[in-house]
Amino acid sequence: MERNHTPPSKPRRGVYLLPNLFTTAALFAGFYAITAAFNHRFETAAIAIFIAMVLDGLDGRVARLTNTQSAFGAEYDSMADMVSFGAAPALAMYVWSLAGLGKFGWVAAFVHAAGAALRLARFNTQVATADKRYFQGLPSPSAAAILAGFLWFSESHGVQAESVSYIAAGLALATGLLMVSNFRYYSFKDFDLRGRVPFLWAILIMLVFALVFTNPPLMLFVIFGGYAVSGPALTLVRLRKMRSERKV
Repeated sequence: MERNHTPPSKPRRGVYLLPNLFTTAALFAGFYAITAAFNHRFETAAIAIFIAMVLDGLDGRVARLTNTQSAFGAEYDSMADMVSFGAAPALAMYVWSLAGLGKFGWVAAFVHAAGAALRLARFNTQVATADKRYFQGLPSPSAAAILAGFLWFSESHGVQAESVSYIAAGLALATGLLMVSNFRYYSFKDFDLRGRVPFLWAILIMLVFALVFTNPPLMLFVIFGGYAVSGPALTLVRLRKMRSERKV
């Protein structure tokens, strides 16, 4: 008796369109920031980096909501992040202020770019085992926001790039090193946006938005600068607590 043997179905090839559209838009914003910096439109470059941050935050959430996560999407997101949060802020800062410092200037810019690359590579290798509540090292979007915020604030307030070149270099070095550090940063991933929250949280969120819109470049720089400091501060608090427990 003959049996009909149907060949096993081949896995479908392709990528999910919706989340990768957001990733592509974030990549475009980062690339646009580089071209704007080369054309000396530095305020536009800084704003484009912040737009890339918003789009980068949306692609992962869209993928989870639509159940369209994929290994391709994760790798593509890392490549886009390297352009938007590694190369774009480093090159924008170099063209704006660091070029006048000679070798020290391009080394500072390179430290930020290399720190972003190493941070993303480490994140990809530890994503399955890492504690979801914390990031190891400063996240690359936050590091980029510090440089972009400083650039945006300086340009909008008429600060001469040459007068703050060493400050810009120090920020680029600091963000690059913080990205590859072992400091732990709260990830906010356990914060449920769909669940109920106390009414006080709604008021605080409203106040934060109001403060940001009073002076976006300054407030964004202060907020992300404070977040960068929170990692070493939390680490010191934890070390002191461990030492006090050992003495007891």
